Amino acid sequence: MNENKEKNPCHKSEIPRLNRAIGQLEGIKKMIEDRRYCPDIIIQLKAVRSAVKHIESNILKKHMENCVMDSFKDNPDAKQKIEEIKNLLDKLQN
Repeated sequence: MNENKEKNPCHKSEIPRLNRAIGQLEGIKKMIEDRRYCPDIIIQLKAVRSAVKHIESNILKKHMENCVMDSFKDNPDAKQKIEEIKNLLDKLQN
């Protein structure tokens, strides 16, 4: 694993989304403790899963824009290829 903090991109913009997902999980935990209706719990779990997938996608895109792009520095087609992959990820996420 790359531990060079200076070269790794910053993902602090994802902290609010992570905090919301954590809050949702705490809410689900309470729903389970309160023996709430199963479909209501499942709907909330789906919302958390969607939020986490969005965070994952954003971090992967930033990785491609920074880390992967750096490895392609001498390739003039690299930026176009990265954009193609990002567009594909957007389509797959929906």
